[in-house]
Amino acid sequence: MKKTDHIFQCINCGNRFNKHEAKYLCPDCEKTNSATSPPKGVLKTVYDYENLKNEISGFSQLKQNNFIDLLPIQKLDSLPNLRIGNTPLYSIKKIDNSKLPFNLFLKDDSQNPTFSFKDRASAIVSAYAKENGFNTIVTASTGNAGSSLAGICASQGQKAIIIVPETAPAAKLTQIIMYGAKIILIKGNYDDAFDLSVEASKEFGWYNRNTAFNPLTIEGKKTVSFELFEQMNYTVPDNIFVPVGDGVIISSVYKGFEDLLKLKIINKMPCVIAIQSDGSNNLIRNISKEKFISKSSSTIADSISVDIPRNFYMAQHFIKTYLGNYLSVSDDEIIKASLILSKNTGIFSEPAAAAAFAGLLSYSKNNQIADNSNNIVLLTGSGLKDLSSVKKIFNISESIKPSIKEMKKLF
Repeated sequence: MKKTDHIFQCINCGNRFNKHEAKYLCPDCEKTNSATSPPKGVLKTVYDYENLKNEISGFSQLKQNNFIDLLPIQKLDSLPNLRIGNTPLYSIKKIDNSKLPFNLFLKDDSQNPTFSFKDRASAIVSAYAKENGFNTIVTASTGNAGSSLAGICASQGQKAIIIVPETAPAAKLTQIIMYGAKIILIKGNYDDAFDLSVEASKEFGWYNRNTAFNPLTIEGKKTVSFELFEQMNYTVPDNIFVPVGDGVIISSVYKGFEDLLKLKIINKMPCVIAIQSDGSNNLIRNISKEKFISKSSSTIADSISVDIPRNFYMAQHFIKTYLGNYLSVSDDEIIKASLILSKNTGIFSEPAAAAAFAGLLSYSKNNQIADNSNNIVLLTGSGLKDLSSVKKIFNISESIKPSIKEMKKLF
């Protein structure tokens, strides 16, 4: 079967482009963008769903072909040889020895090669670059996207240029360096790194991975939805709790299920719940406002700390179209959730991922989750990536003499 092609559609003006006419943003909407509001012109990848319905026999055939028919690359051989995706989904029955009245599942994407969800996006970007003659890929990052691109490029023999705020966690910087990427620390925030990476890609001809700029990142991340559908025995979950920063991950979750909806493989969408930190809730705070107003972000969850969410309009569109919900949680709730999650499940997640679990705990506390419903928390990164944020809850006793007598004093 010949692979069907795809086009891009602007989320704002609706203009459509073939894959050779636009690489990043809609060229018309990009001209109207300003530095004080979310950029317009983010492109959505659209496939020939009508033709695909006639060509495939259902989800099993999509799976058999490793979803190549719903990916913007030509060959599976272009992908890295690392195991990316197909991460575990754990069923959790109890929290603090109390049986849960609903069904809880944890999707642990820290099991990806560089320990974060963002490997899904980097894999597709790397594969596209390989197919189209780009050997150098640049990205801006607060840490995870950079370490992800660095690791994936290392596996593909490609060169990665990572532009990172100097405040990025040391563990993530260490990963980038160990993978052999060129790291550029800047005196500024993520938005400054983003702007510099775009300028650099134009100046040097590098391929740019930036989320909410390169439309292929959503196509890589949406594969989590295909996996969830299969892991839930080919049913659509009731609720999915997703950590949100710039709005790309939540858009990708929606996009994956929307692809299945348009192919009539499913007949409804899950309720996707956007979780942000109180200190960085610029996306959900502006969903229903006519004019976007940004506030400076300050949160321990660096991966979702965003002043101007660059994928705001797409995330807003998905949430409104499919009646999603949203909530912000405090940094204290995030740290407590991280500890509860670790002690009860054996999964240690970074603060951005723990924010999604904090959202579920808040919903549960307020009786907002129906009994026997199926609920998924998307855990997007390992806690080992940012140890400094949980130091304040460390409770380690002083060292003792190696004797049972001294040991008994501790219990």
